[in-house]
Amino acid sequence: MHCEVRFPAQWINASRFDLALRASCGPHDPGTFEVTFDVPSGCKIMVEAAIRFLSLANQLAATTRRVRMKFEEGDTGTMGYLNRMGFFDHLAAEVEVLPSRPGYSAAEAHRGGNAALVEIARISKDERDEELPTRLTAALMRSCHTRPDAAELEGAAWTIFAELIDNVFSHSSTVLDGYAALQVYPKGDRLSVAVSDSGLGIMQTLRPTIGKEFPRLTDLSDTQLLVEIFRQGLSRHGPDRGCGLKGSAAKAIKFQAVLDVRLPRQRVVLIPARGAYKVNTADCYDGLPLMWGTHIGFGFRLGG
Repeated sequence: MHCEVRFPAQWINASRFDLALRASCGPHDPGTFEVTFDVPSGCKIMVEAAIRFLSLANQLAATTRRVRMKFEEGDTGTMGYLNRMGFFDHLAAEVEVLPSRPGYSAAEAHRGGNAALVEIARISKDERDEELPTRLTAALMRSCHTRPDAAELEGAAWTIFAELIDNVFSHSSTVLDGYAALQVYPKGDRLSVAVSDSGLGIMQTLRPTIGKEFPRLTDLSDTQLLVEIFRQGLSRHGPDRGCGLKGSAAKAIKFQAVLDVRLPRQRVVLIPARGAYKVNTADCYDGLPLMWGTHIGFGFRLGG
């Protein structure tokens, strides 16, 4: 079966990305052997969607499906922006790009030339980029330096980025790379950071140990359990090993950051309320088309 995913001619954030997947027959469905992603004129893909798009395409290519991307505007539209981000530098060679792949890497040619962008960085267990949290933090501070809490934000941001990237190594268990990127949207007064991996995912690694390590949480739904991961610091390795995500969430809450988490078939958007992420302040989306891994985004306001 041929699966066609068509994005609308508008800004594509994480929500619209999932809506486009839902409107298709499901790229990862067992009966799907060919997938086409249509990017029409006027479509603009935001960083959190771009990272998920890249991860999904590489997942599909790894399962030997035929994958193609059709960019209606060619390199004058979103294709040009993705090239500047380094999207095609990391896209599996088996993926067909129409009208054609860019002839050169704009990310390599102009890397570091845009203060509002940290180009897509590969997260590989075989070649760890120790400077990535520092680069992400520096970009955040260039855009958020007018915030009254800028000095405090800098240290917190580095910790958040380091923990998110480390989480890829802790839960991934895959030969596919993870990715991270950052983009500032001045008109929206927002900075977005996205970290993505194609591994087993938080739930798949945590669920088998819940009965032993956290028996009182056994009956929680995946959504409720996800909130507890960020509130209590749950880990498959026991109650003393999951403080990283909890610490990141606590810091993010303090700076009123919105947390967006995409799991294989769910997406949860956690919005700060009274100094915490709570189930009743979460937007939850269940029954989404399959996408391997865990995909996390943080959104900060530039002005605080």
